[in-house]
Amino acid sequence: MKQVSFFLAGLCGALLLSCSPTPSGSLFNGKDASRWQASGSQNVSDGVWTLSGGATALLKKGDYKNFSLSLELQTTPGGKGAVWFHTDRGLDKGYRVAVNNDRSDPVWWRMSGSLISVRNLAKSFIKENTWYKMEIRVEGHSIKVGINGQPVVDYIEPAKPYRVGANKNALLSDGIFAISSTGKGAIRIRSIQVKALPELEPEQLSAQLSKALNEQTDKIIRLHQEDFPVLDYHVHLKGGLSKEVAAAQSRRLGINYAIAPNCGIGFPIQTDQDIKNFLDTMRTQPFILPMQAEGREWTKTFSPEVRGQFDYIFTDAMTFTDDHGRRTRLWIAKETWIDNEEKYMDMILDRILKVLKEPADVYVNPCYLPPQMQDRYDHFWTEARQDRFIKALKESGKALEINELYQIPSLAILRKAKAAGVKFTFGSNNVTPNVSDLSYSLRMKDSLQLKPSDMYKPKIKI
Repeated sequence: MKQVSFFLAGLCGALLLSCSPTPSGSLFNGKDASRWQASGSQNVSDGVWTLSGGATALLKKGDYKNFSLSLELQTTPGGKGAVWFHTDRGLDKGYRVAVNNDRSDPVWWRMSGSLISVRNLAKSFIKENTWYKMEIRVEGHSIKVGINGQPVVDYIEPAKPYRVGANKNALLSDGIFAISSTGKGAIRIRSIQVKALPELEPEQLSAQLSKALNEQTDKIIRLHQEDFPVLDYHVHLKGGLSKEVAAAQSRRLGINYAIAPNCGIGFPIQTDQDIKNFLDTMRTQPFILPMQAEGREWTKTFSPEVRGQFDYIFTDAMTFTDDHGRRTRLWIAKETWIDNEEKYMDMILDRILKVLKEPADVYVNPCYLPPQMQDRYDHFWTEARQDRFIKALKESGKALEINELYQIPSLAILRKAKAAGVKFTFGSNNVTPNVSDLSYSLRMKDSLQLKPSDMYKPKIKI
């Protein structure tokens, strides 16, 4: 009798599990989409579920809170959309994870894997028409997203999240999954697997919250909420900052990093082969990859074909040959021979104008003055000199960096640049692992009332 009782108890348990509101297993097995309520243009053929622009699919049954969700998908040209979780049948709540591999998209800072409005990603990992795996894991206050096994989002929702406008209901709770296709192309899916996860213990939840950022004071979440590109365009692996530490820091803080090697004579990268070796180790990393071109001989040191493999190139006018043939590095006092400050300033401006003719995309460390002259920045950067600089900058087509390390250029120069239609970048130019402070850039953004269209768009390679 006991054996029968155990059998019946096991059978009832299995039946209850199969009817659970949060079942684990396949949500699409390549045969049909019967578990989903779909609207718009969609079909299943040859094991692939295709949702075209405007199509939406809502999971019919399920109430998921903690889970691991895995999708195998691809996008056709122009295909984009989102995977929703903790949402409802009106898509009025919950989070969205972006599906977008269109590098021509004008909203280039919201690529596949982005936790939309909270952790937008500027790096495109996947080419269109290429199958890839997206993984979304939610446990307690933690949301993690991976692309092909590469972690791209590691977010902990704080006790008091910062949410505004249309994002006010982008919060953790529970609910169904949904898939929306919003682009001109299609989203194609061949597998969806889910695993329901148990509730965390109170002490585990408390430990998570202790690691969360305070979004009531955090300025970066505000950029994400207003859908502004969050990219530090000028980061170096220096001062103990490894690519592993940088990746983890980027995910935690919500700031996308552009990691640039110093390339030129006397710098870590001095040949075409050095560039190839660097890119071989970095291309699969979650960073945009620019080149910092050092010295005035960089155009001859590196071939156009090889340097063109970077996502963009930036350079400055801090290294040049002065009027007496001496190699000058402006940041080193003993290498700046200043007899007449006004004449020296004219020489600096002349060298800047020549640098602006070089084949780079961004002018960085802009309008820098040597230490002996920095306390009179506005005196030397007269209206006439500013106008000459802005005219040449506009003609060059280069973007202008707002530099954190030196807090340059001045607001007056930046205003003129904006009025001329110049694009901008934010650049920490770090010498330590601290690349989390974009305070000067954000002050200038607010003063200039910069919009996403004012920011430079990298030419991201894959």
